[in-house]
Amino acid sequence: MPTPATSMDGPSTDSFAIEQFVTRLFAVKHWRLAMGLQPLRLEDWIELGPDWAEQLQQKDELLTQCYSEVFASLPGSEAAQQEVLDLLVTHLLQYFPQHYQQQDDWLINTSTGQRWRCSEFADQPLDLAGRLVQEDLCLLLPSEAGYQLAAASVCFPSRWSMPEKLGCPVAEIHQPVPGYDRKLARPVNQVFQRLQPAYPGYRFNWSIVDSPALFLPPTIHSTENSALIHPTITAENAGEQLWLRIERQTLRRLSVSDGILFTIHTSIYPLVEIVAYPTVAGNLAAILRQMPSEMQQYKSILPFRDVLLNYLESISF
Repeated sequence: MPTPATSMDGPSTDSFAIEQFVTRLFAVKHWRLAMGLQPLRLEDWIELGPDWAEQLQQKDELLTQCYSEVFASLPGSEAAQQEVLDLLVTHLLQYFPQHYQQQDDWLINTSTGQRWRCSEFADQPLDLAGRLVQEDLCLLLPSEAGYQLAAASVCFPSRWSMPEKLGCPVAEIHQPVPGYDRKLARPVNQVFQRLQPAYPGYRFNWSIVDSPALFLPPTIHSTENSALIHPTITAENAGEQLWLRIERQTLRRLSVSDGILFTIHTSIYPLVEIVAYPTVAGNLAAILRQMPSEMQQYKSILPFRDVLLNYLESISF
């Protein structure tokens, strides 16, 4: 199971670290919509979790089976894509030399046996960058309408369609997020204006989902009646039927193109394991009760909200 570090800055395999991370994530009993961006050390930019090799293999499969769903780019973004690839390769060779090597035109993952010829990705360098790491990569470049999504490798979407967002400015990308215009648009714009190449930032986003799949494209529910949508999920088995999905997101300025690279490292946890930690079940129940219904709908929680609350309150202490 993927395990964030106690510091929330890097990977760990210690069960105590999981508890510390989760209890910090749900440390308070109130819901608040906020960006919550924190400073990130450059050495902690990329994570290699315990499921690293498995996720890289899944990325390869998705890029083979449904390429246009998980990778897309705008013409003219190639130079900025190459900047991302160069930055990422330099980082991996410096901080993970036990796993990555470069030999002439080849990049090699010595742990998984994967090999990539760089010249084969000359037209789409971000495609190669996305194959190297667990993180999904979104390249945002300045335009007259603001920063727009110019290229992206998103193999593990959380019920959103990356190709539909290609070319859209940040405000339009986040238009479905309830309250974005009122509470998040200004902080996001300020971050994009002030972010410096040597000072990236990170934040966490979470949701409760009804599938452990990493590749989770959009799903449309015809009704909000949880009994009809999820007839098998009950207050007795919700812990085994639902999962906590956490995204570790980073923002890093590109010094040459003035673009911003947005990365997403997704981890999935069985809910029954997470609520086993003291205070988490009660705090999560309180947060869900305060979360606006439109946000619950956006996060796809609303269809099973009632049974989830009953489950959490039955085990909270």
